[in-house]
Amino acid sequence: MKLLLVVAAALIDADNRVLIAQRPEGKQLAGLWEFPGGKLDPGERPERALARELKEELSIDVCEPCLAPLTFASHAYDDFHLLMPLYVCRKWDGLVVPAEGQNIKWAHARDLRKYDMPPADAPLIGPLIDFLR
Repeated sequence: MKLLLVVAAALIDADNRVLIAQRPEGKQLAGLWEFPGGKLDPGERPERALARELKEELSIDVCEPCLAPLTFASHAYDDFHLLMPLYVCRKWDGLVVPAEGQNIKWAHARDLRKYDMPPADAPLIGPLIDFLR
C-alpha cells in the first residue's frame, strides 16, 4: 500500500480559535472540514511544504520556526496509507483569504467535533483540545 505524507496546520488566532477549511466540490472528500495543508513535493521538508501550502491556499506567509509539531495522524484509506503531522501556528503575516474558493471557519477546538471531518483529521482534535487548555 502506498504511503502518502501530507502536512496540516492548526492556525490559532488571538481568541484561541482554530481555522478549518471545507474541501471544495470536485475534490476527494468534498464538503468535509479539515485542517489546511497538503502534500509534500519530492525532496521537500514538511515545514517548507506547509508554509508553501498555507501561502497557496490561504494567502498567508508563515515562517518555518513558527510551526511547532503537535501530533500526527496515521490512517489507512482504501488505496493508500496517510501519515499527517499536525503543526500549530499562532503567528503569520497577512490576512487569511481562501485562495481556492474554499469555505473557512474559525472554531474553538472544543467545537471541532461538530464538523464533519475526514477520518484522518478527526483524531487530531483531542490533542489540540489538550494543547489549548
